[in-house]
Amino acid sequence: MVKEDPGSAPAPSTVVYINSDTIQPDYVAWSTFSTIFLNSCCLGFIAYVYSVKSRDRKMVGDMNGAQTYASTAKKLNIIAVVISVVCFIILIILYSAGIASLSYSRYN
Repeated sequence: MVKEDPGSAPAPSTVVYINSDTIQPDYVAWSTFSTIFLNSCCLGFIAYVYSVKSRDRKMVGDMNGAQTYASTAKKLNIIAVVISVVCFIILIILYSAGIASLSYSRYN
C-alpha cells in the first residue's frame, strides 16, 4: 500500500465535452461522389469546395459560417444530381426511340 502525502493534491485532469447538437454535416462524401460521377457543369467540384470550406469553418469553431457553406454545398449537390438524372433519362428515351444510337457508322 502506498502512503500519500496529506498535503498533496490529486493530479488535475481535463475533460472535453462535445455537444452533439453542434455537429453540423459538411457533405464532403456526397460532394466527392458528385465530383467523380455526376459532375454536370462542374457543380460537383464547386460543391466539394464549399464542403471543404464548411469543414474548415467547423474546425475553427465558426458554426454559422460552417452551416452557410454546408447549405450551399447541399444545394449544389442536389442540383448536380437532378441535372444528371434528367440527362440520363433523356438519353435513355433517345436511345429507346432510336433517335440516338451507339454505333459510330450508320452504314454498318
